Amino acid sequence: MLQRLLWIAAAGALGTLARYGISGLGYRWHAGGFPVGTLVVNVLGCLLFGCLWSLAEHRAGVTTETRMIVTVGFLGAFTTFSTFAFETAQFLQEARPAMAVVNLVAQNLAGVLAVFGGAALGDRFFAAG
Repeated sequence: MLQRLLWIAAAGALGTLARYGISGLGYRWHAGGFPVGTLVVNVLGCLLFGCLWSLAEHRAGVTTETRMIVTVGFLGAFTTFSTFAFETAQFLQEARPAMAVVNLVAQNLAGVLAVFGGAALGDRFFAAG
């Protein structure tokens, strides 16, 4: 049990560092008023989740413990719902409801589509045959 917790913690640390780096690149790439960095990490995290889901479906060697380490540890720290919620709330406080709605729709729709896209990519690459 302790070893599992240490693996999850290590994966979480890597996810946090990856989020910091990738979201920073997103904000440097697009310095406008829209939170591109948060959108990028959340959609990428959803894509990776879909790929892992597909991998686990097609490869018997992916254990429940491995899935937990990657999803709870790495992806849990990599994606950031609280930042997404905060940025949306800021748009509302700044009387920018259109930006809040765009953020809500973009994050959720892109996230769901990315999960399915990741699963489709995984099916293509991990399915036997």
